[in-house]
Order: sequence, then C-alpha cells, then structure tokens
Amino acid sequence: MLTPAFDLSQDPAFLTVAIRVPYARVSEFDVYFEGVDFRFYAKPYFLRLTLPGRVVENGSEQGSYDADKGIFTIRLPKETPGQHFEGLNMLTALLAPRKSRTAKPLVEEIGASEVSEERVEEEDEEFDWEIEQSPYEEASESALNPQYHYGFGNLRSGVFQRLQDELSDVIDIKDPDFTPAAERRQKRLAAELAKFDPDHYLADFFEDEAVEQVLKYNPWWTDTYTEMMASLGKSQEQENHAALVSFSEEEKYQLRKFVNKSYLLDKRAHRQVYYGLIDILLAYCYETCVTEGERNVESAWNIRKLSSTLCWFETWTNVHEILVSFGRRVLCYPLYRHFKLVMKAYRDTIKILQLGKSAVLKCLLDVHKIFQENDPAYILNDLYISDYCVWIQKAKSSKLAALAEALKEASLTKAQLGLELEELEAAAFLVQEEETALKAARSISRQQTPSSSPEASDSEESDSTSESETEGLDSEQGELTGSKSETVDPSRGPSFEAGSALLIDDSGVCRNSAIGTSGGSPGKPPASSCALGGSRPLIEELREQLNSTVQVSEPEDSAAGSHSCVQGRVNGQTPSDRL
Repeated sequence: MLTPAFDLSQDPAFLTVAIRVPYARVSEFDVYFEGVDFRFYAKPYFLRLTLPGRVVENGSEQGSYDADKGIFTIRLPKETPGQHFEGLNMLTALLAPRKSRTAKPLVEEIGASEVSEERVEEEDEEFDWEIEQSPYEEASESALNPQYHYGFGNLRSGVFQRLQDELSDVIDIKDPDFTPAAERRQKRLAAELAKFDPDHYLADFFEDEAVEQVLKYNPWWTDTYTEMMASLGKSQEQENHAALVSFSEEEKYQLRKFVNKSYLLDKRAHRQVYYGLIDILLAYCYETCVTEGERNVESAWNIRKLSSTLCWFETWTNVHEILVSFGRRVLCYPLYRHFKLVMKAYRDTIKILQLGKSAVLKCLLDVHKIFQENDPAYILNDLYISDYCVWIQKAKSSKLAALAEALKEASLTKAQLGLELEELEAAAFLVQEEETALKAARSISRQQTPSSSPEASDSEESDSTSESETEGLDSEQGELTGSKSETVDPSRGPSFEAGSALLIDDSGVCRNSAIGTSGGSPGKPPASSCALGGSRPLIEELREQLNSTVQVSEPEDSAAGSHSCVQGRVNGQTPSDRL
C-alpha cells in the first residue's frame, strides 16, 4: 500500500482533508472517521490519521473528487464547533503509529495510559533549565556495560564499532563507544585550543567587510518573526503563529517519508534533547547567514563542525555552556571567524524557538536535506536529525517557549570563551597605533624634503657659477701670463723665472719675487717692482664680484679659503703684464 500525499485545513465548523490519489480507482474507495481516528482507502492507497481533535458523523459531512488533479476533498464536522485543532501541518505526527507486535500485559489498569500521560505532562510542564547538580560518583558506568551512549536522547550505542572507517570523516571523536562524556569534553576543548589561529581571528576582526556583508542578510524567519510580533495582542494569537510558517511540497514529502514513533525518554534525556536542539539550531543559523541561504558543498561540514552535539556527541547541563562551545568553534573552524556572527546566530535561534515548533521543524527538514545529499554526513540523520524531525512534531509549544526564554536570559562575552580574545585585540590595537604614528612621521618627513630641495638646487647653481667664473679667471690669467712672457725684453736679464709670483703688500704695491734664480739678494724687492696706481680699481672690482659669489654658495670657512685662493690667482695677473 502507498501512503498518499495529504493536507489538512480547518474552519470553525469543519476539518478538511485533501488527499491526492492520481492512480486510484475512484469507483472503489472507502472513508471511515470517528473521534480522532480517520481512515481512507482507494487501491493502491491507504491513509490512517490520528487527528488532533475529535470529529463526528452527523450527516453534514461532505466529499468531492477533482478528476483533473486527482484529489479527494473530504469535509468532516467537528464534534465541538469553534474548537481549534493544533498541529495540522505536523504530517508525521498525524500519521498513526504502527501498532506494537508485542503481547499486551495479562493484567492492566483501565484508563491507566490516559492518566499516566496526563500525569507526565503535568510533571514535565515546568522545566528547570538551570544547572543540574548530582552527587559525585566514582564509576559513572557499570563495569558490565563499558559502552557509552550517544545519538538522539542518548539512545544509540555500538554504531561506530561497525562503521568506524566510514564515520571517521564525519565526527572528530575517536572510539565514541568507549569514550565517556567527561573525556569527550576534555578532548574537544584541547582540540579547539590547538585549532585556534590568532592571526586568522585578527584578520577577520580588522578586515570585516565580508562579515558585515553577510550580516546584512535576513533569512526567512526574520520577516516571519516580525509578522508574529506585529500580531501580538490579537485574539487568535496561536492560530496566527501557526499560519505564519508554511511547508513546501518537497518538505511535505519529507514529512510523509518519516516513520512515526514514540520515544521513551526520562527527564534527564528529555532535557538533553532540548539542549541538543539549541546546539544544532545555532550551527544551522550560522550556516544560513554566511551562505546567505545558498547551500554549497561546505554547508554540511559547517553545520556538523560547529555543533558539538553532532561532532563530539556532547551532552549539556545548561544553556550557557552550549553558547560557549558554539562561540569557540565559530572562532576556530569556519572561514568567517567573527564574534558578531556568534551573536547573530544566537539571536536567530531565539526567534526560531519563539516562532514555535513549525519553524523549528522547517529548519530541521533543511538540515536533514543537507545531510542526506552529503555522502559522509548522512549517518547523522540516522543518529539525530530524523528523530528530531519526528519528535519535534509532538513537542509542547510551551516547552519551546520556556526554552527560548532561558536562551534569551543567557549571556555570552568574549572573555567567557577562554581564548584570550580581549588581550589579542588590545595588543593588536597597540601595534596599529604604533604603525599609524610611524606612517605619520614618514609622511611629515616626505613633506619637508621637497620644501628644502629648492635651497639645495640654488646652492648647486651657485657652486657651478662660482666654478665657471673661477675657470674663466684662470684662463684669463693664463692669457695674461702668456702675453707677459712674450713682451719681456731679453736684454734686461733673467729678472723673472718660471717660478716667480706676484705679491701684493699692505700698501697696495704689486711686486714680482723670483724663486731661487734671481740675481738679487734674498729679502730685497726686485728692481721691477711698481706701484699699482692704475690697476687697483680693476682688482677691487674683481675682488668684490668674487666675494659676492662665494658668500652665496659656500659656508664662511670655505668661502674664506676660496676667496684667498681666487684673490691669489687674480694677484698673479700683474699690471706690468697688462701694460
């Protein structure tokens, strides 16, 4: 028999069941309903539902068939008109569970099941989300049963003994069947510390353009949450909240594929299931944010890597340690490692929980699809996600609301992550300030260098001018000396030799002194000495011109030396030579 596609809706007086049976023989079909039981048969389809409210057969029921679409539409009158049936979109929960093949007890209390269920609901209505304290125990597990449990509600064990090779790439923990919970946590914390990269964190902290871009993305639950908040205070609040979240045809097909079953969980396991749900939703919200809703090949890796429940089979005792674990893993493993992404996922998870189990189920269905399409991660559906998809449909909305409030009251800071983030940021800011100051100093130095360059160029031009004038004077001196040697009378004797020089005394008298070959006695002026009466203005003019040139281009000491040198060269040109 095939389970057909179906959909339920309601109005104040009727419950409408739409069943799609495109290949059925419409001439032969059967419908039965009474109380909360509904059955439909049209070969080869069979559908049995457990309704969330009671219906009655009073003659006002209606039925129709659309041959073009192949859909049976059946309207069932409510036993209590105006009653609202909750959970009509929880298709898996509506499918009647398979009957147990085990024999019933020989003696049973009539009505015991109904009373016990009500009692359990009353006991579990108020959930304590604080830290659970228990006495210290030497051995947490019996020596006769060394295997440790994991999976949804810690109901599984021994799985990895058979699939160790296949699952080594899915989880980080080795030999989970023989690793107690305390040791799992120690190994996880050590692995996170070893993986944390300060350079990667600081790079994302200072260069956060990409992070700011993904933070602008609003997933589907953002608008839905806004609509829910806008509808607060209206009379039909719960109905409006349930109608805000809808499922696609693909999601409905997923729900029909699940096997409806019940879970026997004690109070501790029940709490672990809720805590694990928070951890999985946090990882899913991060993945949705950084990919902006576009799934890629890394989506499955991101979700299972950021969730310690999926990657290390962690169990939790309070909400705060879930946030700490998630924050540490966000800053250690994925591509974008920023604390803002941690807080974004935290706020989104609160919104999803406040939207109710329909929104939670929609997220879990997406996670299930992502893992199903990933070769090594599909086993996590069998261990966790499939059971979560079935269980959440029967969960109480009041418990999800209480869980959302507990998560909202929790807080998370960078110091609580144990990665010394504040110290790293402070040191990085100091280095940044030093680099900024150094760049400013270099910029000022570069601005001052061009302003002093004109002075240097003027100095170079003055030096070149001085050198050119000096060369001109030397050449002129050479010409005068040559003319002197040509006009000297040989009959006057060797009064001047090649080593002779012009001397100017304090009185302005110019005389020649021969070095070594003159016929006169040493210390006496030679006979050819003459007064500089007519040539003095020329020498003074040259001296003033050279003084003005040298003073501009040379320091005082060097200028003095140059002046005396040039003056000596000028003095070498005697008036007698000019005459």
